[in-house]
Amino acid sequence: MASSPDVPSVGNTPENPGNGSPSEVPQAAATAAGGERRGRVRARRAAVMAVPATLVAAGLAVLTAQGALGVQFAVSGMPFTVTATELNGTGFEQFGGLDNMAEGSPNAGDSGGQVLVVTSAIKNATLDHLCQSVDLGGTNLLITAGSGATKVTASGLTTDSTELSGDAAFNNIEIGNDASTLTKAGVKGPIGVFSQQADTVHIGNLRQTNYATTAGVFKLPGLKLRFSDSGC
Repeated sequence: MASSPDVPSVGNTPENPGNGSPSEVPQAAATAAGGERRGRVRARRAAVMAVPATLVAAGLAVLTAQGALGVQFAVSGMPFTVTATELNGTGFEQFGGLDNMAEGSPNAGDSGGQVLVVTSAIKNATLDHLCQSVDLGGTNLLITAGSGATKVTASGLTTDSTELSGDAAFNNIEIGNDASTLTKAGVKGPIGVFSQQADTVHIGNLRQTNYATTAGVFKLPGLKLRFSDSGC
Protein backbone atom coordinates (compact mmCIF):
# COMPACT_ATOMS: atom_id res chain seq x y z
CA MET A 1 0.00 0.00 0.00
CA ALA A 2 1.31 3.42 -0.87
CA SER A 3 1.87 5.61 2.08
CA SER A 4 -0.11 8.83 2.28
CA PRO A 5 1.76 12.11 2.50
CA ASP A 6 2.33 13.48 5.98
CA VAL A 7 -0.63 15.60 6.96
CA PRO A 8 -0.27 17.45 10.22
CA SER A 9 -2.94 16.73 12.78
CA VAL A 10 -5.39 19.49 13.46
CA GLY A 11 -4.73 19.28 17.15
CA ASN A 12 -0.98 19.70 16.67
CA THR A 13 -0.79 22.73 14.37
CA PRO A 14 1.45 25.57 15.49
CA GLU A 15 -1.59 27.79 15.66
CA ASN A 16 -3.42 25.35 17.92
CA PRO A 17 -0.90 23.09 19.67
CA GLY A 18 -3.12 20.33 21.00
CA ASN A 19 -5.85 22.60 22.39
CA GLY A 20 -8.87 21.80 20.24
CA SER A 21 -10.29 23.56 17.21
CA PRO A 22 -8.13 26.12 15.40
CA SER A 23 -10.65 28.92 16.02
CA GLU A 24 -10.69 28.82 19.83
CA VAL A 25 -7.36 30.50 20.58
CA PRO A 26 -7.69 33.32 17.98
CA GLN A 27 -11.20 34.08 19.27
CA ALA A 28 -10.01 34.16 22.87
CA ALA A 29 -7.14 36.44 21.91
CA ALA A 30 -9.50 38.74 20.01
CA THR A 31 -11.88 38.85 22.98
CA ALA A 32 -9.05 39.70 25.36
CA ALA A 33 -7.72 42.38 23.02
CA GLY A 34 -11.20 43.84 22.56
CA GLY A 35 -11.70 43.94 26.33
CA GLU A 36 -8.42 45.77 26.81
CA ARG A 37 -9.32 48.29 24.10
CA ARG A 38 -12.75 48.90 25.63
CA GLY A 39 -11.14 49.28 29.03
CA ARG A 40 -8.69 51.84 27.67
CA VAL A 41 -11.51 53.73 25.92
CA ARG A 42 -13.57 53.82 29.12
CA ALA A 43 -10.56 55.04 31.09
CA ARG A 44 -9.89 57.79 28.54
CA ARG A 45 -13.54 58.88 28.59
CA ALA A 46 -13.52 59.02 32.39
CA ALA A 47 -10.33 61.09 32.33
CA VAL A 48 -11.79 63.52 29.77
CA MET A 49 -15.01 63.90 31.77
CA ALA A 50 -13.01 64.60 34.93
CA VAL A 51 -10.98 67.42 33.35
CA PRO A 52 -13.70 70.13 33.30
CA ALA A 53 -14.63 69.52 36.95
CA THR A 54 -10.95 69.67 37.93
CA LEU A 55 -10.43 72.90 36.01
CA VAL A 56 -13.51 74.51 37.56
CA ALA A 57 -12.40 73.54 41.07
CA ALA A 58 -8.91 74.87 40.42
CA GLY A 59 -10.33 78.10 38.98
CA LEU A 60 -12.55 78.67 42.00
CA ALA A 61 -9.61 78.04 44.33
CA VAL A 62 -7.52 80.64 42.48
CA LEU A 63 -10.34 83.20 42.47
CA THR A 64 -10.98 82.67 46.17
CA ALA A 65 -7.27 83.06 46.95
CA GLN A 66 -7.21 86.31 44.99
CA GLY A 67 -10.37 87.56 46.70
CA ALA A 68 -12.03 88.12 43.34
CA LEU A 69 -15.26 86.34 44.26
CA GLY A 70 -16.25 88.72 47.04
CA VAL A 71 -19.42 87.94 49.01
CA GLN A 72 -20.77 84.64 47.68
CA PHE A 73 -24.12 84.48 49.46
CA ALA A 74 -27.47 86.17 49.07
CA VAL A 75 -27.80 88.84 51.74
CA SER A 76 -30.97 88.96 53.83
CA GLY A 77 -31.53 92.63 53.06
CA MET A 78 -31.70 93.39 56.79
CA PRO A 79 -28.99 95.90 57.80
CA PHE A 80 -27.07 95.43 61.03
CA THR A 81 -25.04 97.86 63.10
CA VAL A 82 -21.41 97.28 64.10
CA THR A 83 -19.50 99.49 66.54
CA ALA A 84 -16.05 99.36 68.15
CA THR A 85 -14.21 101.80 70.35
CA GLU A 86 -11.12 101.20 68.23
CA LEU A 87 -10.15 99.29 65.08
CA ASN A 88 -6.55 98.77 63.96
CA GLY A 89 -5.70 96.98 60.74
CA THR A 90 -2.85 96.18 58.37
CA GLY A 91 -3.51 95.91 54.64
CA PHE A 92 -6.57 98.07 53.94
CA GLU A 93 -8.65 98.36 50.76
CA GLN A 94 -11.99 100.01 49.96
CA PHE A 95 -14.16 100.05 46.83
CA GLY A 96 -17.80 100.08 45.70
CA GLY A 97 -19.93 97.06 44.91
CA LEU A 98 -23.39 95.49 44.86
CA ASP A 99 -24.90 92.94 47.24
CA ASN A 100 -27.77 90.77 46.01
CA MET A 101 -30.72 89.47 48.01
CA ALA A 102 -32.34 86.09 47.47
CA GLU A 103 -34.95 86.06 44.71
CA GLY A 104 -38.33 87.06 46.09
CA SER A 105 -36.89 88.46 49.32
CA PRO A 106 -39.56 90.40 51.27
CA ASN A 107 -36.85 92.95 52.12
CA ALA A 108 -36.20 93.89 48.49
CA GLY A 109 -38.82 96.68 48.38
CA ASP A 110 -38.32 98.74 45.23
CA SER A 111 -34.54 98.13 45.19
CA GLY A 112 -34.72 95.23 42.74
CA GLY A 113 -33.05 93.05 45.36
CA GLN A 114 -29.73 94.87 45.16
CA VAL A 115 -27.89 97.07 47.67
CA LEU A 116 -25.16 99.52 46.68
CA VAL A 117 -22.37 99.08 49.24
CA VAL A 118 -18.83 100.11 50.04
CA THR A 119 -16.62 97.06 50.60
CA SER A 120 -13.82 97.49 53.13
CA ALA A 121 -11.19 94.75 53.21
CA ILE A 122 -8.55 94.39 55.94
CA LYS A 123 -5.88 91.71 55.86
CA ASN A 124 -5.49 91.59 59.66
CA ALA A 125 -7.58 93.55 62.17
CA THR A 126 -8.07 93.99 65.91
CA LEU A 127 -11.17 95.56 67.48
CA ASP A 128 -11.89 96.77 71.03
CA HIS A 129 -15.36 96.47 72.54
CA LEU A 130 -17.07 95.06 69.45
CA CYS A 131 -20.86 95.34 69.33
CA GLN A 132 -23.21 94.06 66.63
CA SER A 133 -26.99 94.43 66.64
CA VAL A 134 -29.85 93.54 64.29
CA ASP A 135 -33.21 95.27 64.63
CA LEU A 136 -35.85 92.51 64.50
CA GLY A 137 -38.79 94.88 64.95
CA GLY A 138 -39.51 95.49 68.62
CA THR A 139 -36.33 93.79 69.85
CA ASN A 140 -32.67 93.58 68.90
CA LEU A 141 -30.36 90.61 68.56
CA LEU A 142 -27.23 91.87 70.30
CA ILE A 143 -23.69 90.44 70.16
CA THR A 144 -20.74 91.82 72.14
CA ALA A 145 -17.12 90.66 72.43
CA GLY A 146 -13.63 91.92 73.20
CA SER A 147 -14.67 93.95 76.23
CA GLY A 148 -11.87 92.59 78.41
CA ALA A 149 -8.10 92.57 78.08
CA THR A 150 -8.18 90.37 74.95
CA LYS A 151 -9.25 92.07 71.74
CA VAL A 152 -11.34 90.72 68.89
CA THR A 153 -9.08 89.61 66.02
CA ALA A 154 -9.90 88.88 62.39
CA SER A 155 -7.97 87.92 59.27
CA GLY A 156 -9.28 88.34 55.73
CA LEU A 157 -12.01 90.64 57.06
CA THR A 158 -14.46 92.27 54.63
CA THR A 159 -17.52 94.37 55.41
CA ASP A 160 -20.17 95.62 52.97
CA SER A 161 -21.49 98.90 54.34
CA THR A 162 -23.92 101.64 53.42
CA GLU A 163 -22.66 103.93 56.21
CA LEU A 164 -19.32 104.17 58.02
CA SER A 165 -18.16 106.80 60.52
CA GLY A 166 -15.33 107.33 63.00
CA ASP A 167 -11.98 109.04 63.48
CA ALA A 168 -9.72 107.55 60.82
CA ALA A 169 -5.98 107.62 60.17
CA PHE A 170 -4.16 105.87 57.32
CA ASN A 171 -0.53 105.12 56.59
CA ASN A 172 0.75 105.27 52.98
CA ILE A 173 -2.71 105.71 51.50
CA GLU A 174 -3.39 105.60 47.76
CA ILE A 175 -6.65 107.16 46.52
CA GLY A 176 -8.14 106.71 43.05
CA ASN A 177 -6.84 103.24 42.21
CA ASP A 178 -8.70 100.98 39.83
CA ALA A 179 -10.28 98.39 42.13
CA SER A 180 -9.02 95.52 39.99
CA THR A 181 -5.40 96.49 40.74
CA LEU A 182 -5.52 96.56 44.56
CA THR A 183 -2.74 94.71 46.39
CA LYS A 184 -2.79 95.55 50.11
CA ALA A 185 -5.44 93.13 51.45
CA GLY A 186 -5.40 90.42 48.77
CA VAL A 187 -8.85 91.38 47.47
CA LYS A 188 -9.57 92.73 43.98
CA GLY A 189 -12.70 94.68 43.11
CA PRO A 190 -14.42 95.19 39.73
CA ILE A 191 -12.40 96.74 36.91
CA GLY A 192 -13.08 100.43 36.33
CA VAL A 193 -14.32 101.03 39.90
CA PHE A 194 -12.86 103.83 42.07
CA SER A 195 -10.99 102.57 45.13
CA GLN A 196 -8.35 103.34 47.73
CA GLN A 197 -5.83 101.34 49.75
CA ALA A 198 -3.33 101.85 52.57
CA ASP A 199 -0.66 99.96 54.49
CA THR A 200 -2.45 100.48 57.81
CA VAL A 201 -5.75 101.88 59.09
CA HIS A 202 -6.83 103.15 62.50
CA ILE A 203 -10.47 104.07 63.22
CA GLY A 204 -11.59 105.32 66.61
CA ASN A 205 -15.27 105.26 67.59
CA LEU A 206 -16.12 103.08 64.59
CA ARG A 207 -19.75 102.79 63.56
CA GLN A 208 -21.01 100.90 60.49
CA THR A 209 -24.31 99.97 58.91
CA ASN A 210 -23.55 96.66 57.20
CA TYR A 211 -25.30 94.16 54.96
CA ALA A 212 -22.58 91.50 54.96
CA THR A 213 -19.38 90.57 56.78
CA THR A 214 -16.92 87.79 55.94
CA ALA A 215 -13.63 86.71 57.50
CA GLY A 216 -11.15 83.90 57.10
CA VAL A 217 -10.70 83.72 60.89
CA PHE A 218 -12.79 85.64 63.43
CA LYS A 219 -11.95 85.31 67.15
CA LEU A 220 -14.37 86.85 69.63
CA PRO A 221 -13.18 86.58 73.26
CA GLY A 222 -15.91 87.09 75.86
CA LEU A 223 -18.67 86.56 73.29
CA LYS A 224 -22.20 87.31 74.53
CA LEU A 225 -25.37 86.90 72.44
CA ARG A 226 -28.73 88.06 73.73
CA PHE A 227 -31.94 89.94 72.93
CA SER A 228 -32.09 93.57 74.00
CA ASP A 229 -34.48 96.52 73.89
CA SER A 230 -31.69 98.65 72.44
CA GLY A 231 -29.05 98.10 69.78
CA CYS A 232 -25.41 99.19 69.57
